[in-house]
Amino acid sequence: MNPINDLARAALPTATRHPLAWVPTLYLAQGLPFYAVALVAGLMYKSLGVPNEQIARWTGLLGLAWVFKALWSPFLELARSKRGVVVCFQLAGGFALAAMALALQLSSWFAVSIGLFALVALASSTHDICADGIYIASLSERQQAAYAGWQGAFFNAAKFVSMGGLVMLAGYLEDRMGPKAAWATVFGLLGVLMAGLGLYHLWALPDTPGTARRGEGVRSVAGTLVDVIRAFFAKPGIWLAILFIILFRAGEGQIQTIGPLFLRDAREVGGLGLSTAQVGAVYGTAGTIAFLAGSIAGGYFTAALGLRRAMPFLIVAMNLPNAVFWYLSVAQPESLGVIASSLGVEMFGYGFGFVGMILFIMQVVAPGPYQTAHYALGSGFMQLGFVLFKMVSGDIQGALGYRDFFLWVLVAALPVLVLSRFVWRHAPDKGVSAS
Repeated sequence: MNPINDLARAALPTATRHPLAWVPTLYLAQGLPFYAVALVAGLMYKSLGVPNEQIARWTGLLGLAWVFKALWSPFLELARSKRGVVVCFQLAGGFALAAMALALQLSSWFAVSIGLFALVALASSTHDICADGIYIASLSERQQAAYAGWQGAFFNAAKFVSMGGLVMLAGYLEDRMGPKAAWATVFGLLGVLMAGLGLYHLWALPDTPGTARRGEGVRSVAGTLVDVIRAFFAKPGIWLAILFIILFRAGEGQIQTIGPLFLRDAREVGGLGLSTAQVGAVYGTAGTIAFLAGSIAGGYFTAALGLRRAMPFLIVAMNLPNAVFWYLSVAQPESLGVIASSLGVEMFGYGFGFVGMILFIMQVVAPGPYQTAHYALGSGFMQLGFVLFKMVSGDIQGALGYRDFFLWVLVAALPVLVLSRFVWRHAPDKGVSAS
């Protein structure tokens, strides 16, 4: 008997609540801890005087939790309920974020904060496996495409809850109580928000059971993991697909790390000299609206056109942020309105294009036996691309300066556009055409 096929035959429950009752909040809860580690932590460390190189390196290393999450994803099938796992790790992540408020008061605050961010990363990456499993198991392929815009919008809307409201609050409080106390308050609030989402999801989420067979233990699941990995790498064209996934995030991994630091850095060193509160304001106003519009439009655009035909447009849109930051580094505008408008263009393009990678993994890489685990493996490679380019971005920016760095990022985005012509050779037709 093939354990993968046995697991795949498990009955799929039907969601009892409308997808809009849980898809947006589920992916908001998925995004909040991710962006806390990937972006908010960097702004906090910038306010506390940590150099760009260290910020990029350490926050990049923390991102490895999302790279390797697929290695423990099959063991989560031993749980009786994916909903229970999701809620548990949302609460655990909230606790670790709230504990940051105490860590920043310690003399060894940097080491302790890195440790807490590591706990947040592990809890969040583990949570993501079951959250994506609920999404895949509860929705049809057409629904997956239609709600992918909402999924992407609210995953990344977490960026603007963090980079908008919470960062603005941190900037306001920095002037009144000092950076450490300000950021302690922000992370305390973020922890409370995560706990509230966890309690809401006890009611809202469809209760999707794990697919492990009755009486199956850790040893059996470990054997299944080997089969899952073997089956994943036996897929036709998988290595080209992996290369495509990694390079898709080449520009994003660098821009998302250095872009906010560029906004904060002084004009004398090539930055725009914005305050913490101003960075929060430009991301939390025009950026928020533009990103949500781009994400939802990208989902419906792809559902109507089909993923294969839509992908070149999605890649171009995904790399609009690279051009925007290069323009800002050359023009050095002083008007906050001009900066906010430029970042609005950036965020619309990013939101529109991000849908492409979600659906590529979901509909081209994951189909087949045990698709939840294969989706986790695919998203792990997606995160690997982000982490690899993020970790070196600080050193590249330090060597080139901001203007030439953003030009480099534009060039680094070209290979994935070329690869997009060749990755469909082994793709299942149902995953790439309009339905």
